Amino acid sequence: MLKTGIVGLPNVGKSTLFNALVESAKAEAANFPFCTIEPNTGVVVVPDERLEVLARVVSSRTIIPTRIEYVDIAGLVRGASQGEGLGNQFLSHIRQVDAIVHMVRCFESNDIVHVEGSVDPERDVATINLELALADLSQVDKRLQKIAKTAKTARDQYELEISVLNKIERLLNDGRPVRSAGLNLEEYLSIVHLELLTLKPIIYVANVSETELVSGNLYTEKLAKLAADENSEMVMVSAQLEAELSELSKDEQQAFLEDLGVDGSGLLRMIQATYRLLGLVTFFTAGEKEVRAWTIIRGTQAPGAAGTIHTDFEKGFIRAETIAYHDLVTAGSTAAGREKGLLRSEGKEYIVKDGDVMHFRFNV
Repeated sequence: MLKTGIVGLPNVGKSTLFNALVESAKAEAANFPFCTIEPNTGVVVVPDERLEVLARVVSSRTIIPTRIEYVDIAGLVRGASQGEGLGNQFLSHIRQVDAIVHMVRCFESNDIVHVEGSVDPERDVATINLELALADLSQVDKRLQKIAKTAKTARDQYELEISVLNKIERLLNDGRPVRSAGLNLEEYLSIVHLELLTLKPIIYVANVSETELVSGNLYTEKLAKLAADENSEMVMVSAQLEAELSELSKDEQQAFLEDLGVDGSGLLRMIQATYRLLGLVTFFTAGEKEVRAWTIIRGTQAPGAAGTIHTDFEKGFIRAETIAYHDLVTAGSTAAGREKGLLRSEGKEYIVKDGDVMHFRFNV
């Protein structure tokens, strides 16, 4: 399951958003720093309208969507990498996630305290990113020291890792994230075990007022430029609006969003941005028993997709009976799709596409 950490300064709306995303979660949202000390985790269903359509087409009794686990990590402050505000403890929680949602306050309010005294997205982002970079520098330094203590003959096996560590150390000293290093796969694999924070993909979330959710403001313009400069994603949400939406029915939510002129919830925009950033696609399995969504990395071949269901499927892979979602819906049934030549038999080299509906044949 994809695991995403929500980070930011205290009082930027992380816990409010988390509570809205995960209604069963009990994260405490309060108007003072460090109201969240232990990370709160919650599993969120990935909205996908195609599932209900597929269920009707194949007369399925059960729908199983894919899910994302969100981790609400307590507010970080200046000096977190040196332990300020329990920073070391909080930073360790971020190391365990696949992607980072960096929430940034982009609204004015006299009622909500800002730990820096004013709203300034560029400064706030720089504060968090610096702490992440300093924490990574510490990790890199410790690793280099550990390798240096090994015998010279043993150090030869670390030649690539040492080269990469020296490269990213220079980047971090310049205040640049490791993800900007342009590492190739071999270089990446040599240091991935360190779980470096600035190597993780990042999505900037601008928390705005309900009235500025469509048009944005000067703060969101600055944050959008910053994200673009980093080749990252930026989405706008209103945490307070998401909290209100979570108390409404699905139809009421839709009507509320339409009145505001907003296309979809903040959750949906965050998930879409996460999928784009991580290069993820969804394929489906569909039968009378259940319709299910599966998440894979773009470019995954058919046996690898089969392996997300069960390792035996990948080991004994023979072929994948495949039909595109739109083709299946248009045909009206799998049998009709087969008669029209829309159902294909794909082999081991086939690269699975978003929306493929697949049935795997394999040897036990």
